[in-house]
Amino acid sequence: MSSLFTILSIKPGAMQNYETVINYLYDHLPYYQRSGQVAYKESLQNTLALDQMFNHPHRRFKTVHVAGTNGKGSVSHMLSSILMESGYKTGLYTSPHLKDFRERIRINGEMIEKEFVVEFVDRFLQLNIEKGLEPSFFELTVMMAFDYFSQNHADIAIIEVGLGGRLDSTNIIKPEISVITNISYDHTFFLGDTLGKIALEKAGIIKRGIPVVIGETHPQTSVIFNGVANEFSSPIVFADQSFNAGAGLFSIDGNQIFTVKKGGEVVYSELRVDLLGSYQAKNVCTVLMTVEELRRQGWKIPEDAVRKGLSRVSRNTGLMGRWQVIGANPRIICDTGHNEGGVKEVVNQILKTPYKKLHFIIGMVNDKDIAGVLNLLPREAIYYFTKASIPRALDEKQLMKMAAFFKLDGESYPTVITALEAARRNAGAEDLIFIGGSTFVVAEAIP
Repeated sequence: MSSLFTILSIKPGAMQNYETVINYLYDHLPYYQRSGQVAYKESLQNTLALDQMFNHPHRRFKTVHVAGTNGKGSVSHMLSSILMESGYKTGLYTSPHLKDFRERIRINGEMIEKEFVVEFVDRFLQLNIEKGLEPSFFELTVMMAFDYFSQNHADIAIIEVGLGGRLDSTNIIKPEISVITNISYDHTFFLGDTLGKIALEKAGIIKRGIPVVIGETHPQTSVIFNGVANEFSSPIVFADQSFNAGAGLFSIDGNQIFTVKKGGEVVYSELRVDLLGSYQAKNVCTVLMTVEELRRQGWKIPEDAVRKGLSRVSRNTGLMGRWQVIGANPRIICDTGHNEGGVKEVVNQILKTPYKKLHFIIGMVNDKDIAGVLNLLPREAIYYFTKASIPRALDEKQLMKMAAFFKLDGESYPTVITALEAARRNAGAEDLIFIGGSTFVVAEAIP
């Protein structure tokens, strides 16, 4: 490992070394978001070794563990915002980031300090001289988050699963509650090619005796969740069987307003949520169910904190990329939905949005179900096929050829920015420009 010291020349606390450290994390560690399956580890061995190396930091704060195919990021940010408004010092670990690595690790909405990132990597390199561990990017950054929350005495941290659940690096925690938002087809190479197999992997976060909140009921997955929960004597509830948020209305200030019912009775009237997208109705129900379970365990979460937290999610936690409006005249909207389930929700939202013409900027990564996504897209749109600047990005010309099979017409552009510039030139003031297909495309489009 001494060669790494030569490469990095890191001194703890030296601000000028932050970029060097970030380059090390990206370039010297296997990074799934850029490299794909080579970075995936089918074992918790490295995470457990790192946990021992840093003296088990996750044991010094409470957690809520959030998994699922879609919605887990929104649910994590919503829960974090509510707990912040309840007066708790709240950690939040999510992935991937959009603009800044430090988005992944926050306390009370503030990103991890650059100095801590530098010092943590330096400590790892020193401790690892004899151990010789070869962690992935995700394994090391999960431990960075746990160490950061521990050293800063977080009361509770919302921990979002990276991929799957059973073998995810976050799955060494013993949470207050395990939350699984929903199940759809994604990462089938790792998680399985049926909803049942995927559900079984996600159900891997269920711990003995720990309550479980499931966001959506589905006949192929509910039997899996019930079976695993029963096996581990874990109380289980399904949010959509208790709560119904209906369809949101839009306020003058840009919030969604929901009337939430439980058992047919209104329990939250005029509940404001600053996250747009009709799909947030499902996530709100999952969050409210989780809040109820936390209250049962003694957490003090007043109704006012729920209301304030949901109305200030973006402001409190920095969440971006969920039906985010980034331009007007023409209206420009981006969304990180990138698998079959997520894109289906996005397309439904697009069809509810008024526009004269639809300009659709799309790029995808090469290990997704490309055909499954393309088959869902509206044929009347003008398409701008592009790619993000990562190795996993599908070539824009290949994407255009595949799209032609589904009668999706347009031109290809080598970068997201050139695609966006072309759409702006072509669009009228009453048109809609939508940007999506990949988290990384959205990241490059957001100012």
